[in-house]
Amino acid sequence: MNILVVGGAGYIGSHMVKMLACSGHAVTTLDNLSTGHADAVRYGELVVGDMADTPLLDRLFTDGRFDAVMHFAAFSLVGESIGDPAKYYRNNVANTINLLDALRRHDVRHFIFSSTAATYGEPLHDFIAEDHPQQPINPYGRSKWMVEQVLADYESAYGLRSVCLRYFNAAGADPEGELGERHDPETHLIPLVLQAASGRREAITVFGTDYATPDGSCLRDYIHVQDLCDAHLKALLWMIAADQSGRFNLGNGEGFSVLDVIGTARAVTGKPIPMVISDRRPGDPARLVADARLAYQVLGWLPAHTDLAQIIADAWHWECRSQTA
Repeated sequence: MNILVVGGAGYIGSHMVKMLACSGHAVTTLDNLSTGHADAVRYGELVVGDMADTPLLDRLFTDGRFDAVMHFAAFSLVGESIGDPAKYYRNNVANTINLLDALRRHDVRHFIFSSTAATYGEPLHDFIAEDHPQQPINPYGRSKWMVEQVLADYESAYGLRSVCLRYFNAAGADPEGELGERHDPETHLIPLVLQAASGRREAITVFGTDYATPDGSCLRDYIHVQDLCDAHLKALLWMIAADQSGRFNLGNGEGFSVLDVIGTARAVTGKPIPMVISDRRPGDPARLVADARLAYQVLGWLPAHTDLAQIIADAWHWECRSQTA
């Protein structure tokens, strides 16, 4: 197939581009490089531009004749979304609608959307399934929830098939060391811990050790970026074969605490990793763990990189390589 990956120069998008290319698909990346990196696009063509640019989209779709579009081009910092919601609604919602209208004009009927567990809001259950109420508590989560509603309406009105994949905590790096996380600023726990291990950061801050969890720190569901990409590819093939839309959680179904991550990173790296205990952050649930059985049942997807030590080892390989590059 011929696939357009919007946001393919970012963390997850660049891994997706590689997997598509290595699976025999033709791939084109559209990215404005506001948070992505041109050198992360190692396969296919990179078109530098924005999904808000309607003439560019029309040229791209006319020349590309794409079979499907995968969309990763969203802002995703919760705190920033609270301070500047306009930025999030403009890009994550309005610009996505502009992209969807380009699909309509050029008769592209298959769309994969990078959604998030943040659409659920505060968890009501230990394991969050797709039928959990969607009550997002910040503009980032609301922006993703809004697009999910738009996609449902576009299917009813225009026949656009879509799959929304609700991630929990993306983690890890390309096992071959080509790609990894390069957020600026970095907000994800595992790369922050590894920056403390490599000396790029003085210490890692633990926000709260008095939660109702086995060790008092927050539990999160970490899913390897390779498994995320595998789910996207399986979702695309299922959507086309079944001619259906779907909404699926992506997670391991197991929670690892902040202290678990730090302890495992110490073992993997052999570094002491200084730690500072601080107060809880407002809005941090004690536990966020996926019930991802629907993706297993419908898509035939099973995460292959569920071991926390392996997830951290792949990320550590990238951290070490990126510091010597």
